[in-house]
Amino acid sequence: MGDLRERLLPNSASAVDLGDASYGPSASSRQPFQGFVDVLGLKKRGQGLRSWIRVDAATGDSQNIEADKFTVMRRCDLPARDLRLLDPLFVYPSTILGREKAIVVNLEQIRCIITADEVLLLNSIDSYVLQYVVELQRRLKAQGAGEVWQSQGSYSNRSRGSRNFGDISGNSSADYLPFEFKALEVALEAACTFLDTQAAELEIEAYPLLDELTSTISTINLERVRRLKSRLVAVTRRVQKVRDEIEQLMDDDGDMAEMYLTEKKRRMESFSSGEQSMMGYRSTDGVQSVSAPVSPVSSLPDGWKLEKTLSMARSRHDSMRSSESAKQNIEEMEMLLEAYFVVIDSTLNKLTSLKEYIDDTEDLINIQLDNVRNQLIQFELLLTTATFVVAMCGVVAGIFGMNFPITLFDSPSAFNWVLLITGVIGAIIFCSFLWFFKRRRVMPF
Repeated sequence: MGDLRERLLPNSASAVDLGDASYGPSASSRQPFQGFVDVLGLKKRGQGLRSWIRVDAATGDSQNIEADKFTVMRRCDLPARDLRLLDPLFVYPSTILGREKAIVVNLEQIRCIITADEVLLLNSIDSYVLQYVVELQRRLKAQGAGEVWQSQGSYSNRSRGSRNFGDISGNSSADYLPFEFKALEVALEAACTFLDTQAAELEIEAYPLLDELTSTISTINLERVRRLKSRLVAVTRRVQKVRDEIEQLMDDDGDMAEMYLTEKKRRMESFSSGEQSMMGYRSTDGVQSVSAPVSPVSSLPDGWKLEKTLSMARSRHDSMRSSESAKQNIEEMEMLLEAYFVVIDSTLNKLTSLKEYIDDTEDLINIQLDNVRNQLIQFELLLTTATFVVAMCGVVAGIFGMNFPITLFDSPSAFNWVLLITGVIGAIIFCSFLWFFKRRRVMPF
């Protein structure tokens, strides 16, 4: 991981500069990011440059580049508000946006722009970002090796005169996915894995703490549970947002069809090649009409009729094929989203179960506290009753303590009889109160 971080993080030696000769046409046949012009000049003028990790769709190689947001906007044909979602200085909820030439993904730590040819990922030292790059490279290289192996197998099958279902369908593999789907799948997998890891950590920490709280109710344990519940609410909100975003995409066929960038690129290339061939046909037809001798019946209307018939047939065929492929691609995208919808929904169920367990623990604690409070009230009631009885004895003692003559004071055993009668009367009154409390079910005996 350390070597990968050194290779992916920007520095003076690894950052791509378009002024360098190694990044010119001699380095590769295809120049990525031709819109980046004079990066050093922009840096001198104080423009806001950001470090990006670029993963090529054809080779799976990654490289560090520096570009400002206007260059990225021109390259990916994105508005400024979409790039604002990727700004690390702002906190935006998880979002997946399908545009004409790109898919903007903001899922937890993964903030990237996916096109049909490349992935632009905001450079970061986060482990999940590095794992995203490694996993995407691994899948792209595995796909390249699989295509080579399948091409060799198809060649051997053709040499034996056999045909399989993959040859009929036109795909080299039944599990074939376009590049943007693979990149989106890795991003969804990284986000779901990150959220599921946080949910698992909360579970590991929560259950022993809640069990300890039920046995020992203290201020320290209550404070720890309060912090745990705050973290749980924050993680649940993030998981719920990712789940809602995936569900919203699944409910909208237009958004899913908009994300098939490879298909749109192929249609655009076929359309441009068709236009070029049509222009060549017209120019050739015009030369022949000038150079060849014309008959009394002109051949120009027949050529236009043939051209119109061919164009109508081609457009009809393209529309049928595009509708079928769009339906198939929507099904592929829907199956992809359904798989990770199940994963994120399972994570949400874990968090919901944990929240219910916390709520049940709080209810149990409240019941225990209510029970203790009721016991204190019962004890206070008994104490109040005993105080009332003792107060009656005090009233009798106060009466006999007054300074007035009475014949009862002349007898030496009179005070003993007063104490005995007062104690018996007080005990009878106290027992009467207890019987009344039991009859009214105020106190269990």
